[in-house]
Amino acid sequence: MGVTVAGGVLAFDAGNSKTDVALVSADGTVLGTARAGGFEPQIVGADAAIAGLEPLVRAAAAEAGLTLGDVPLVQQISACLANADLPIEEERLAAVLESYGWAESVYVTNDTFALLRSGVDEPRGVAVVCGAGINCSGLLPDGRTARFRALGKLTGDWGGGPQLAEEAFWSAARAEDGRGPSTALSTALPAHFGLPTLSAVIEAFHFGDLPAERQLEAGPLLFEVAAAGDTVALGVVQQQAEEIVAMAVSALRRLDLLTEPVTVVLGGGVLTAGHAVLVDRVVRLLAEVAPKAVPKVVDVPPVVGAALLGLDHTGASPAAQARLRAAFAPSPAA
Repeated sequence: MGVTVAGGVLAFDAGNSKTDVALVSADGTVLGTARAGGFEPQIVGADAAIAGLEPLVRAAAAEAGLTLGDVPLVQQISACLANADLPIEEERLAAVLESYGWAESVYVTNDTFALLRSGVDEPRGVAVVCGAGINCSGLLPDGRTARFRALGKLTGDWGGGPQLAEEAFWSAARAEDGRGPSTALSTALPAHFGLPTLSAVIEAFHFGDLPAERQLEAGPLLFEVAAAGDTVALGVVQQQAEEIVAMAVSALRRLDLLTEPVTVVLGGGVLTAGHAVLVDRVVRLLAEVAPKAVPKVVDVPPVVGAALLGLDHTGASPAAQARLRAAFAPSPAA
């Protein structure tokens, strides 16, 4: 028989690029953690995606001095999972998690809720994630939520790192051949890739001389060019800021929080990369529509939010939640 962490939580924050697991006791003590690559049930299927989590659970349990046995390891699983965008997807993933018997109760939701809960002291607020894609969620203490399907352009979404990189190339190409206004991206991109012209860069990607994944490097370059004052690049950044705020405002309105003091948590690789040219615009635009909203860029990993949601479900004390946060608090600057 295995050993149960009585009242404990097994938390998952599974994103497109990485997956974090934390095993937490009822008093908020972090007993074990593990990390691996991205979580992609939409590609490999729910069964294979959840099977890929088992080594992480074993690793976290081993760090805690435990083994997986015949009884539930914890009281509550709190799984905040990327690509769990529709209720049917949450149901399928929850059913597979339940089949492993790791917990007495299983809660599955989208990974944006982990970001949200990581940035607030109570389950109340709105979060926007802008990283590989863009998504938003809102939550109230009574359990009401606001969320988006977040399936890309099919569901009205715009933005995130890959699209920003595409926009950089799109704008530069149109400037080069005269279809669009002049932009410094036309020279910044070839300089970045060490080639003489934008045409040479495009041909290198087309023929595979440059690997396709390197196109993502155009995203950070877009922000550099925008920060230097390029009008075209600034226009793309402005559109991204407007999309982030549009999602936040929609969620605030749906939860009747638009005129209330409330935290708007900002996360994801694009928003946490330190691009002031983007974040400053988000802050300004948000203040115009929701003047009492307080934007906050998170400084703890979202797995903290997943674990806090789990502790919410088990009725853990404020002291337990504080202990959990303290375990993941960023180290003071030297």
